[in-house]
Amino acid sequence: MSDHLFDEFDKVSAKEWKQKIQVDLKGADYNETLIWKNLEGIDVKPFYHQDEFKVDFKEIPGFPKNWNIAQSIFIDDEKIANYLILDSIKRGAEAVLLIANNEFNIEQVFHKISFKNTLIYFELKFISESFILNLKHFFSSKKTSIFYNIDIIGNLAKSGNWFSNFKEDHSILGKIIAQNPQENIISVDGTLFQNSGATMIQQLAYCLSQVNEYLNHFQNRQFSKNNKFSITFKLSLGSNYFFEIAKIRALRKLYALLASEYNLSKECHIITFPSNRNKTIYDYNINMLRTTTENMSAIIGGANTVCNNAYDSIFHKSNEFGERIARNQLLILKKESYFEASNNPAKGSYYIETITDQLSEKALILFKNIEANGGFLSQLKKGTIQKKIKDSALKEQLLFDSGEIELLGTNVHQNPNDKMKDNLELFPFIKKNVRKTLIEPVLERRLSEKNEQERIQTE
Repeated sequence: MSDHLFDEFDKVSAKEWKQKIQVDLKGADYNETLIWKNLEGIDVKPFYHQDEFKVDFKEIPGFPKNWNIAQSIFIDDEKIANYLILDSIKRGAEAVLLIANNEFNIEQVFHKISFKNTLIYFELKFISESFILNLKHFFSSKKTSIFYNIDIIGNLAKSGNWFSNFKEDHSILGKIIAQNPQENIISVDGTLFQNSGATMIQQLAYCLSQVNEYLNHFQNRQFSKNNKFSITFKLSLGSNYFFEIAKIRALRKLYALLASEYNLSKECHIITFPSNRNKTIYDYNINMLRTTTENMSAIIGGANTVCNNAYDSIFHKSNEFGERIARNQLLILKKESYFEASNNPAKGSYYIETITDQLSEKALILFKNIEANGGFLSQLKKGTIQKKIKDSALKEQLLFDSGEIELLGTNVHQNPNDKMKDNLELFPFIKKNVRKTLIEPVLERRLSEKNEQERIQTE
């Protein structure tokens, strides 16, 4: 028997495959029948062949050798938060994402926690030089990686306001960077763009342009001199399985290209979350299936850390069952489905490599256009970014409303006995808070909201 499994078969060229397909189509047009264009404006072909590739595939910069399971925890009561951290680590979490609206007692939150094999991510809804320095001092003797994830521009985009103002926010961030040049200080929140309806190309370009704002502003700081600057990207992934894999890979390629212009390390750190855009309150158990495939995309695409959302998180308060199931989904993928055993399995896939390159190329064009027209902040202040996202979101919404985009249990295969009116612990629809803002905020909205609101009215 041959050592090479397929040596006994004749090689078939791309031309021969296409000829065979043309015969099977019996006169139907090849392009109209088998090639489809997705929302990214990318033509997806029925097959991809080695003949179409002239050179070997390049390595994706910074592709991780392994990935971590993260648990998100909101800090309201320090003792409760401490218990939840200890419990999540005991039950398999390898990283924790700590969300806080206000400063907290650091010692209480991290009491008796072993940091040896646990990554710590922060999502602080405020900015404070003194508090960050206190965190830095606390963790100075701990052998673990800390990601502070400060994103002042992301806060502006999401809320419509700076924490204080442009000058003060940048001043505080600059002081933190100056004292911690080798720390993971800055992040870019790409989840906002995905959850608000932006296309993948827009998500990539806006993330890249936002990083460029930080690099332009702080390029004379110490991190530029010692090449130690590190950026963390937060990404949300939707249900377009292969394209989401390609999106993460494309982001690494694009960031490497930008970082090289500043003589910085080409590697970035990526933490992912399932999208909220396609989640539903009716037939909500299906959300578990959606998040499973989305997390698979994250792992195969090369996320450093994957943080799952509970299946009921959009309408239920945080609860032990939902959080346990979310964490166990990742544990099953890692331990029982052997997703920890393979590294970069998408490498060499003609299809994924192709769409990775296409997403990269289209996003780079959009990035250059943004920079040529004043940069991300300028276009955000003019409302251009918001308008572009609204246009993309509307196009997607119309496809959902017409049934071309299907969400099981919501706009197809509804369960008429499914009632949700009395089961809502959290308000699951877009909140309209009348307040004065510097710019129009980018608003997150789920596809099914209108459908669900109409359905609730009939219960």
